[in-house]
Amino acid sequence: MRTLDRRTTRLLTYLLLTLGLLLALLPFWYMFVTSFKAQSMVFEYPPRLWPSSWTLRNYIRVLFENNFVNYFKNSVIVALGTTSLTLLVSSMMAYAFARLKFPGREPIFSLLLLGMMVPPVMLIIPQFLVARALDLFNNYAGLILVYVTMNIAMQTFLLRGVFEDVPRDLEEAALIDGAGRGTIFWQVILPLSGPGLAVVAINSFLYSWEEYAWALVSMQKETYRTLPIAIANFQGEHLTEWGLVFAATIIALIPVVLIFAFFQRYFIRGISTTGMKG
Repeated sequence: MRTLDRRTTRLLTYLLLTLGLLLALLPFWYMFVTSFKAQSMVFEYPPRLWPSSWTLRNYIRVLFENNFVNYFKNSVIVALGTTSLTLLVSSMMAYAFARLKFPGREPIFSLLLLGMMVPPVMLIIPQFLVARALDLFNNYAGLILVYVTMNIAMQTFLLRGVFEDVPRDLEEAALIDGAGRGTIFWQVILPLSGPGLAVVAINSFLYSWEEYAWALVSMQKETYRTLPIAIANFQGEHLTEWGLVFAATIIALIPVVLIFAFFQRYFIRGISTTGMKG
């Protein structure tokens, strides 16, 4: 009877999980199939989850008629620059807070964490004033520096917990062998913190890839616009052409899916390592 109860419970659990998965995937599937529909089929009633005919016209128009490739390139540059710089700065700061002893360490760390409590929208005006003074409008540096600044507090907090879990015996052994702090950081701490670094990389990439508010304020020239701004304007230009809008959105999702697929095992391990449990 116990074996039967376990099997029944497991079967019900799998059925509920499958149902939840299908419900979660339904909007994405509808967006996917709509991107392959002709305009005359988008508003048909009842809506079809499998179109009678498929067309690549929406994707061709997105890629070759709307300067979409330039927007995609801008987002890649900004996202990679933000991710790399955030990893570098936050890992060094986290190492200092986790391993080094200096006056005011805990108060400074607490002050840093206060930045996590301020909604990003409230910082738009101060960021605007600073960016205007430093001539950071309409260039990649303006976006990257602001995105790194907005990410540093959270990512430093996560990596500090990761670095504190690295056995101190390894660090002490390296110090006895004559290694300096820089050598220990690059050759001992970072190689043993791969899952935590993967979480930080994914968080930073996603934030910079999909951020809209600051990109809208700082990028007035079309040459430097990123994908969120381009898709928003694209929807305004083609208000009823949802197949076109969904095709652009599908293309924008490809790097996100690839990042998760590549870092999946590190990300799952990193969630438990950094304490990011839902």
